[in-house]
Amino acid sequence: MESLVQAIRDQGVILPGGFLKVDGLVNHQLLPHLTREMGVRFAEHFAPLKPNKVLTIEVSGIAPAISAAMELGVPMVYARKKKPLTMKEPAFTAASVSRTKGGTVDLFISSEFLGPDDRVVVIDDFLASGGTLRALTGMIALSGATLLGLGCVVEKEFEHGREHLADLNVPIHTLANIVRMSEAEGIVVEAGR
Repeated sequence: MESLVQAIRDQGVILPGGFLKVDGLVNHQLLPHLTREMGVRFAEHFAPLKPNKVLTIEVSGIAPAISAAMELGVPMVYARKKKPLTMKEPAFTAASVSRTKGGTVDLFISSEFLGPDDRVVVIDDFLASGGTLRALTGMIALSGATLLGLGCVVEKEFEHGREHLADLNVPIHTLANIVRMSEAEGIVVEAGR
């Protein structure tokens, strides 16, 4: 997705610790035309699999996931980071290590919105080590739903998350790929795969 690649080149910032700051595109501010295009691209890729749900995690995954769900014409469900008192039991839970939050995050999905009849595509903001996606796919397995594929806005190829998720045997589609990044070289980004 060339528009996303160019936006990362223009606005991406490398922070200490190997973090890529793209808050002006995905994580804090959204560009509606870019978010809509993300949804179109994900929908084009995953529509042949005939999903009936899109799953993500709050907060940064919601915008690209709802855009994809709108294009696919299916509901979007998001894993909560705090279990509300109103959540129907049983709830599916998993823990995910979040580098940006600096610790482990507990995730919750109500059985009311995810179950054995669901065919699910997961859409999230980043694919780095694969930990968050692994947690979400574990919750899909607990629910009895079928995992069809994984989509991420940005992949950090050098963190090998794609390889860590290969055993899931589902397509992984990303819109932009960070090949490498360093203070000396900057951000080397290309179209996703």
